[in-house]
Amino acid sequence: MKTLDIAVLQKALNDIESYLPNIEAMNSKVSKVNVSWHLDHSLKVINNVLISMKSSEPSTYVDNFSMMGRIVFALKYIPRGKAKAPKHVTPSETILIDDIKTQLAEARDHIEVIPNLNKNAYFKHPLFGNVNKSRVIRFLDAHTNHHLKIVKSILK
Repeated sequence: MKTLDIAVLQKALNDIESYLPNIEAMNSKVSKVNVSWHLDHSLKVINNVLISMKSSEPSTYVDNFSMMGRIVFALKYIPRGKAKAPKHVTPSETILIDDIKTQLAEARDHIEVIPNLNKNAYFKHPLFGNVNKSRVIRFLDAHTNHHLKIVKSILK
């Protein structure tokens, strides 16, 4: 996969959109929350990460990417139930389909700017350290696919 191939994120957003008819689905054996939570959270992460990168100061970027981040990126796998979402990307108790659709449109706009970001634009991940332009697509792809796999399991 090319470092800056946003097509993988466009596909992930199309996948999110395809699950909109199932937002109320729930399977407590798979997840404590329903499909809408996973879709909303995934979109909040994409949007917040890219807003943060756009407003970052590239001259302050330090490559402190953690060993855990390197392993997750190499395997493109995030284990289930091992992390808790930060408050700013945690969905509210009531998730409306119109809010998800709005976030989806915003995410589509945000990913289009990735190729134009400074190479040292970055966001601070609580476990992985600084994630810059060269790593952001891989991070967003792994994170979104992690939640889409949970959605698929809920719907089985």
